[in-house]
Amino acid sequence: MPEQTDIRTPDRAEPRPATPDSAVIRDALGVGVAVGLSGFAFGVTAAGAHLSILQTCALSLLVFTGASQFALVGALAAGGNPLTAAAGAFFLGARNAFYGLRLSAVLGYRASVRPLAAHWVIDETSAVALAQPDRRSARLGFTVTGLTLYVLWNLTTLGGALGAEALGDTAAWGLDAAGPAVFLALLAPMLKTTVERASAGLAVVLVMVTTPVLPTGVPVLLAALAAPVVLFLEGRRAQTKSAHTEAPAAPHAPQGRGSDSRADTEEDPK
Repeated sequence: MPEQTDIRTPDRAEPRPATPDSAVIRDALGVGVAVGLSGFAFGVTAAGAHLSILQTCALSLLVFTGASQFALVGALAAGGNPLTAAAGAFFLGARNAFYGLRLSAVLGYRASVRPLAAHWVIDETSAVALAQPDRRSARLGFTVTGLTLYVLWNLTTLGGALGAEALGDTAAWGLDAAGPAVFLALLAPMLKTTVERASAGLAVVLVMVTTPVLPTGVPVLLAALAAPVVLFLEGRRAQTKSAHTEAPAAPHAPQGRGSDSRADTEEDPK
């Protein structure tokens, strides 16, 4: 019998109906094809940063996280320090570790399979898997999205690296913006709370302000500070609000002798 483990969060009131396999595959293929084709832009951008075809393809095969790859080659193309460029790419890729924590419980793979599945834990596969109502659909969506995206991304990376010479000046095409644009398109719908929007907005401001004055790659590192800053301020605001809410009411003024006398008089008809 197919596994239909419910992966709903405990606070969800009503169970979601099972999704047909055809619908899961359709959605997974749509995401995989749409994003996988942007590997061509990465191949061209990497060639413009003077990476060899072997280096370019190795990044897609072994790293396989588009935003981090674009950040790395973009910083290198701008003349940034390789260590700084790698650090910026690392911090962008670190988000996948948090996806993995959630997906580990959702997918429920055996220990022997997890290292292989971990290589496909990226924005797109996480989004498709977490959108499913049960474990079987989540595994199907994760696998189809990961396989489609991995194959297409690497093929188009190779094609972009090979065809870079035919394009001439790669910078004139503006293809280095394709990766960040795809990443932002995926990220924007996920910013649902005020804290998330504030963190993203502060990160954008930090990058825009520091890019003209700091070495390439450093603004990305500073932008990572936006989340803890916003969370700290939100925590302080919540504490202040809680303190005002739970403040004890002002004590009543003690009654004077006159009041006691009146009370005694009312109680004693004499």
